[in-house]
Amino acid sequence: MKYLLDTDICVFLLSGREPNLRLRMQTVPAADIAISTVTKGEMYSGAARSQQPARTRERQLDFFLRYASLSFDDAAAHEYGHVDGLLKSRGMSIGPLDTQIAAIALAHNLTLVTHNTRHFSRIPHLILEDWVFA
Repeated sequence: MKYLLDTDICVFLLSGREPNLRLRMQTVPAADIAISTVTKGEMYSGAARSQQPARTRERQLDFFLRYASLSFDDAAAHEYGHVDGLLKSRGMSIGPLDTQIAAIALAHNLTLVTHNTRHFSRIPHLILEDWVFA
């Protein structure tokens, strides 16, 4: 694996709103892409609030089957503690779920694919790419 998709990227892909992103995804083997269980949780929450929860959840499950799933494990917890402490000491916290997603990317040495590069750029050593503007 080389890439971890952030929640915003998954939402864009499922909505089909960003043609550049879809084109970029076609150039990367599915085996090189992962999605965190944190992102899945965020997306399941969105499905529960949608107008068609069952249909939205079904589309999400089909999408998730294409990629490896990475959990928030002990290695990610270690990274989380370091990153969260650093950001809070600088008054630059980005929120616990985004910090968990970043920690998973760091623990697995993956590039985080996100459209929210300004937000995640606060985290030292986190490699980011924005495929929306690719």
